[in-house]
Amino acid sequence: MDASPRSGMDTSTPVAIVTGATGAIGSATASRLLDAGWSVALVGRDSSRVEAVAGRLGPRSAPFVADAVSSASVDSAFSQITETMGPPTALVHAVGSTILRPAHAISDDDFADVIATNLSAAFYSLRAFVRAVPRGAPASALFFSTAATSIGLVNHVAISAAKGGVDGLVTAAAATYAAKGIRVNALAPGLVRSGLTRRLVENPATLEISERMHPLGRIGEADDVAAMAAFMVSQEASWMTGQVIAVDGGLSGIKLPATGGGA
Repeated sequence: MDASPRSGMDTSTPVAIVTGATGAIGSATASRLLDAGWSVALVGRDSSRVEAVAGRLGPRSAPFVADAVSSASVDSAFSQITETMGPPTALVHAVGSTILRPAHAISDDDFADVIATNLSAAFYSLRAFVRAVPRGAPASALFFSTAATSIGLVNHVAISAAKGGVDGLVTAAAATYAAKGIRVNALAPGLVRSGLTRRLVENPATLEISERMHPLGRIGEADDVAAMAAFMVSQEASWMTGQVIAVDGGLSGIKLPATGGGA
């Protein structure tokens, strides 16, 4: 795949990398960043899909292919981005997967895949990003956790374990890189409408249950999360680091009263 900048791209604008750019949250965040004046490197595993997203988003976006669970692939893509677009100062790592089963029904291979896709991939992207950031430049990296790390949700054993690792990665990296001016944070969404959650949200019964679980009465849309993601890597959030912020319709922070009872 040709990793040269897209025609007409202004390489003087700040560069943000969005991994998982073909997903609902990744593509919505890329759109928000472009509107805010960034040039955006779109990183995805499927060349045709990431090309399509770049074509839709316009000339200040450029497609790059990487397998997020391969450190060599991530390193290569980030090097190509730096060479062709300039060094990045923002990273939004929107790669993830889930498996909703009890522990006794999860195979070794499935568990290893959840850990690799959610935790190892985050580490590889963080490492490659930190190496690419210009010395002395303020920068920001944003990752994604889940509301399930702060409350117990049935059958979220594997994903909670993986995203709990992301929470730890974020706080330790924030401490490690604060002196270099690199901020590291995470967002913890509730249930968001996306390709990963299609089976849940397209089933009327499970959708209704999910809506009732969220105190604001609805599940999230990708742009609900993208709006906060774009803010978190902006200068407006320049005094925030080491945070895991819930964007979940109240799921993790509010307990609704039981229905049918008195006051």
